[in-house]
Amino acid sequence: MPAKFQPALARKVEAAEDHLVIVTRDERYEIPWAQCSEKLAAATFDERRHVRLSPGGYGLHWPLLDEDLAVGPLVDAAV
Repeated sequence: MPAKFQPALARKVEAAEDHLVIVTRDERYEIPWAQCSEKLAAATFDERRHVRLSPGGYGLHWPLLDEDLAVGPLVDAAV
């Protein structure tokens, strides 16, 4: 029987000047803004730093930009 798929869940998220930091149970990922989205790449640091982690850890929301991204694809692209 194949192993059960475990989705990437963020425990913590931070905005650094040149990258997004996602911390999961096992890893810490530093993802350049341009790799996240065009909207985030073009945003100011103040807009980027107002990121909210969903209660389940599946998604990220930037209220000042009306941008929503899933944690899984960001983490997958960072590896």
